[in-house]
This record gives sequence, C-alpha cells and structure tokens, in this order.
Amino acid sequence: MKKEKKDIKKIVLAYSGGLDTSIIIPWLKENYNDPEIIAVAGDVGQNDELDGLEEKALKTGASKLIVADLTDEMVETVIWPALKMGASYEQYLLGTAFARPIIGKKLVEIALAEGADAIAHGCTGKGNDQVRFELAIKRFAPDMTIIAPWREWDIKGRDEEIDYAEAHKVPLKISRETNYSKDKNLWHLSHEGMDLEDPANEPQYEKPGFLEMGVSPISAPDKPTYVTIDFVKGVPVAVDEEKMKGSDIIRKLNKLGGENGIGLLDIVENRLVGMKDRGVYETPGGTILYKAHQCLEMITVDKDTAHMKTKLAVDFADLIYNGKWFTPVREALSAFADKTQEHVTGSVKLKLYKGNIITASITSTESLYSEELVTFNESSYDQTDATGFINLWGLPDTVLALREQGKI
Repeated sequence: MKKEKKDIKKIVLAYSGGLDTSIIIPWLKENYNDPEIIAVAGDVGQNDELDGLEEKALKTGASKLIVADLTDEMVETVIWPALKMGASYEQYLLGTAFARPIIGKKLVEIALAEGADAIAHGCTGKGNDQVRFELAIKRFAPDMTIIAPWREWDIKGRDEEIDYAEAHKVPLKISRETNYSKDKNLWHLSHEGMDLEDPANEPQYEKPGFLEMGVSPISAPDKPTYVTIDFVKGVPVAVDEEKMKGSDIIRKLNKLGGENGIGLLDIVENRLVGMKDRGVYETPGGTILYKAHQCLEMITVDKDTAHMKTKLAVDFADLIYNGKWFTPVREALSAFADKTQEHVTGSVKLKLYKGNIITASITSTESLYSEELVTFNESSYDQTDATGFINLWGLPDTVLALREQGKI
C-alpha cells in the first residue's frame, strides 16, 4: 500500500551523482521530514563517473551508498537480446533504455531488503526515463511509493538546479558552461541540452572535451583499422581471435571504434511522452557490433525470416524505448529472435576508417550463400527453370491484362 508523505521514513534513491540526483538528497531531507536516504548507484559501465560518489552522497545527506554491479547483467540479458533482434529506435541504439530496466529491478530488490518506504528517482517529467524506471518498479513492487521530485518541486530548469546546489553547498562536476544533460554507460554516451536544443546548431565534435568515448572522424587516423568479430548463434564471442566475455568485447570495440571516429549519431527522436527531442550519441562499440551482426545475418538467415525479423525489430525497439522490457510480449519476441539466430555463427572482418565501417569479409560454416549457384559462369543451375516460375509468378498480372482487353 502506498504511503503518505508523513509516513515515509526511509527512501532508496536512484543515484548517479549528476546534477539532478545531487540536489535531490538535500531536497528530500527538507521536504520529507528528514528521512533516511539510501543512495543506490547502478554500475553499468560508466567507469570514472563512480569515482568519489560515496563521499559525495554521504556529504550531501545520504546514510550510505550502495553500488550495484550490473554491467554484465545488462550486456547478457538486455543488450545481446536486442542485438540478436537488430533493434534500434529511429537509428538510436538504445543506450540509456538498455540500462533502465536492470537498474529499476535492482532498486526494488534493495528497497525491499532495506525495508524502505519509497523509491525516488531524478528523472524529469518530460522524459522517457521516468516511465522506464517506474514500470520496472511497478512490475516487481506494485505497492511501492514512488517519489519523482521533478514532478513536485518548484525548480524550473538546470540553471535553477545549479542555484539550489550552490545554496546548499552541493559539489558539482559541471558548470553553467558545461551543463549538458548526459547519460553514460558501457554501451554509449548521450548529450542533450544547451546549444543542442536547437537543431540548427552543429554539435561541437572538434571542441576539446565534448566527445568522451572517441574522436571525431576529422581527427581520426588517416589509415584504416581492421577488426574481426566472431559470433556463435548471434552472440559475439571473440575479437581478433581473442575470446572474451561480452562486456570486455564492448570495451575493446569502444576503444577501436572511438579511435576511428565510429558511432556518432545526431538525431531528433520522438519521445514517448509526445515531444521531439534532439540527442547526440556516442556508441562506438555498439555501432560496430550491429554492423557486424547484420553482415553475418546476410549470409546465414533466409529471406522470409530476415524480412519478418526486420519488421518485428521495430516493435522490439519500441518496447525497450518505452520501458516495456519486463512484459510477456517482449519475452515472446526474444524467443523469436533466439530461433532466428540458430545459424548466425561465423566471422566478420570490418575496416574502420574516419567514421566509416566498411565490410571486408564474411565467413560462416552455416552460410546459405552458394557461389556455385550464383556465379555468372556455368553451374548446375538450370536457367530454363525460370520460364515456368515467371509464368506462375506473373499469372495474376496476365489475368488482369486479359480482363482489361476483354478476353475473359
């Protein structure tokens, strides 16, 4: 049963240490009768963003910080299923959306274990993340009270958040000049806000410090880098013949891709809440993996399955983007994707050059491609068979013409 404000004594807060959650701790203390705040950070591969987080959380009023290691779980249970389906949302490779269901589920586990009265998050009332977090919470703790300060307080924007932080002596890593809204995990980094809010403004890719996961194509080396990725049943298992776990594959490809200016995306996307939003994304390793997987599917998946999968990938991406990960329909689509990947085993060699990914070679023992059949030279294929095929395939067109000519 959801609790009244006066009855909330202990709150679990989804905590990143960014601008929003940094000021939420003192705000909750002020506005919810000084409850205990347990800050929870989901480690989804954001690396140095976790540095100093405990000290900051405690200094601003949290009783403790719990860091949950969720990187491998995110890769194995969310990213790989999405890769197998080939899911992208309006070109966006779903970096933020991948992490939210895993973090939301962990928030519930910790809240129940700690006996918390509520779960709080720092998502704005304009964005998608509020939906993603809260649907995960409702799925695993339907009676849990949810606190969303952005839907309660009088703060109007990020400048006023900085004012609040300064007034309450909350340390920040950003300034008013570097006040982009960012989300980082192993898979990607997003940039929103400030000058990017106007689609007429070009992203400052060459400005020092803007890009964090790599360089712009202009600054990339003038020589190509080759990389080979091995897959087993649609899942990446090795890079350049070195077997490694999934998260390490992404780290390796992030480095190679970042160095070569791979994976930059500037789009205006349709948010779930109804507005259009401009985002600039860095997804170097993910972009390489999606390209390699797509290449391997070209020779290992039959036409009907490939076309159906392409259609369903749109629905699958919508489910992820819209926070519907923990649903029967998503599970059913994942089962379909798994079936399609039974023969997606092989190696793909790619050439990385100044932001471009160029296919170099594709090999598979499960290939449907037959050079003997498709060759322009003589083969066992009987070309006269095409006559009967075309007559049958074109029969509806023939009948239409006969009707128009009054012959039937």
